Amino acid sequence: MPVVLSTMVAQTVAFWILAVGMAVAAIGVVRSQNVVHAALYLVVVLAGAAAQYILLVAEFVAWVQVLIYIGAIVILFLFGIMLTRAPMKSEGKLDNHQRGAAAVVSLFLFGVLTALLVDAYGNQQLHPTTKLVAIGSADNVASSMFRHYLVPFEVVSMLLLAALVGAVVIARRD
Repeated sequence: MPVVLSTMVAQTVAFWILAVGMAVAAIGVVRSQNVVHAALYLVVVLAGAAAQYILLVAEFVAWVQVLIYIGAIVILFLFGIMLTRAPMKSEGKLDNHQRGAAAVVSLFLFGVLTALLVDAYGNQQLHPTTKLVAIGSADNVASSMFRHYLVPFEVVSMLLLAALVGAVVIARRD
């Protein structure tokens, strides 16, 4: 029993470290006035989400998070920023004097979501069974994805390729 308790404590500590890091980086995404810096803060948030998936024993989903979101989507954002020659920094001040109202709405939303989650789950402990872990294993997920969803998977890859080629054509028109 002490080994299980120490593992749960370690997972809880790791969760909170990752959650705080993700929250700070998410604030950085919103507060940054440089578009490239905002995209890099987004990388930190998405990497934290991948680490959270690893804590949940969903390694396949974690690597998909890294490969697709960090490796593809953020790079697509950065290519879009660079190829369109968008201004890296804003010229004017981005403040609209509604910080107080935004803070009140944010705190209200946080309270409502916290109340809903506490009401739904309370003090329940999540214990992943071996059957549940086997269902979410990389072998089962990959087998399902490439057996049943191969055509949509390839269609999405072609769509992303067409978008990248279109961005290059638009940028090279100058």
